[in-house]
Amino acid sequence: MKLYADMPARRVGQVLTDVAAVAFVVVCLVVARKVHEAALKLAAPGRTIESSANDLAGRLRDAGSTLSDVPLVGDAASKPFDGASGAAEGLATGGENLVRAATTFANWIGVTVFLIPVLLLLIYYLPARVRFVRRATAGQRFIDSGADLDLFALRAMAHQPLHVLARIDDDPAGAWRRGDVAVLDRLAELELRDVGLRPPRVRGPRRPTSGPPSGPPRP
Repeated sequence: MKLYADMPARRVGQVLTDVAAVAFVVVCLVVARKVHEAALKLAAPGRTIESSANDLAGRLRDAGSTLSDVPLVGDAASKPFDGASGAAEGLATGGENLVRAATTFANWIGVTVFLIPVLLLLIYYLPARVRFVRRATAGQRFIDSGADLDLFALRAMAHQPLHVLARIDDDPAGAWRRGDVAVLDRLAELELRDVGLRPPRVRGPRRPTSGPPSGPPRP
């Protein structure tokens, strides 16, 4: 797999871009954790309410239990304490729900702060990176197989802008039909550099390029 271009300047740019992308993901992760920790602080009042209400409910329950042992008036005297204990337990339940809601919010906000910028990065960065790796890997496979460079010359004529082709030859298609080796090599090098590859130092044997059919001879 060909991950980086052969040309030093382009390769350095790709490496720096990859490092920047990884650093961006790490920064997003750190920021998301900080936001998650800050959002979790919203659960602190709920924990305080839950703890205090449970403590109050326990004390009221104990007081009611003590008063219920008093002869004749014990049951009547303990009822207000039992009711207050139930109210305190309800308050503790509200504090517990507040803690649960704050924790859920903190989890979601942390995930959102991390995922949204990372997904935007992947949308704009990953497709171009994958496209380069696929093209460069396929092109390197042709070079390693020892095939001639005519295929890259054809791709150059199909993909490169006309003003770029005109700088190489006024009639690149005619040069292809004539089998002009110099022009075809320059076209192939143009396409290879666009893909991120260097032409091989030792060229494979070039097959003759067939021109258009000549037709029947004239009488």
